[in-house]
Amino acid sequence: MGYYYGIDYTYLVLVLPALLIALIAQIRVKSAFSRYSRERSVSGLTGAETARRILEANGIRDVRIEHISGDLTDHYDPTEKVIRLSDSVYGAQTVAAIGVAAHETGHAIQYDVGYAPIHIRSAIIPATRIGSMLSWPLLILGLIFNFQALVWAGILLFSLMTLFQLVTLPVEFNASARAMRILDGRGMLTREELQGARKVLTAAALTYVAALLVSLAQLLRLLLLFGRRRS
Repeated sequence: MGYYYGIDYTYLVLVLPALLIALIAQIRVKSAFSRYSRERSVSGLTGAETARRILEANGIRDVRIEHISGDLTDHYDPTEKVIRLSDSVYGAQTVAAIGVAAHETGHAIQYDVGYAPIHIRSAIIPATRIGSMLSWPLLILGLIFNFQALVWAGILLFSLMTLFQLVTLPVEFNASARAMRILDGRGMLTREELQGARKVLTAAALTYVAALLVSLAQLLRLLLLFGRRRS
């Protein structure tokens, strides 16, 4: 029996719904961020000032804060110990900017306190990169030459990316929870503003849930198609 990895019932039933959920999640996070990027915070803090205050309050003095171009490109780089904040966050005095800056600073705190899931995620990143480069070539070669070991090797490498998405969930949810506690405890946002920041961070967290669903759907599809081929 020939092998086919195009649009069939497994794609329509598994992958397409997951992709639609991911698209909705992306639309929601952009909508929430856009809305609360128009609301100036009472505190007048910028994203960069927020990050610096939180770092100092937690005794972290070896992490830099830098500007990076783009939208929603904010991230913490543990290898260089730098929080990079985007155009709409670094110098912005908005509820969205403060929430996002606090979230990224939450990642710096996670490393500082030895939060286990983020170290696990960092440890599997090299394997995940290998998986992203080699999984599909191995799958294709295995199918072309009818070599089952290569196909299973490709599926195994692809599963590493699914594992990465799974480990990412507690890391992101924990960083957001830390951010909300800090913003509330230190009075950086009012009660009303906290609700807005929570909506932004919750919408962002859902994009990671959607990414996991897409990865799981693709992995399950591979297993179903390969199982069908063997039969």
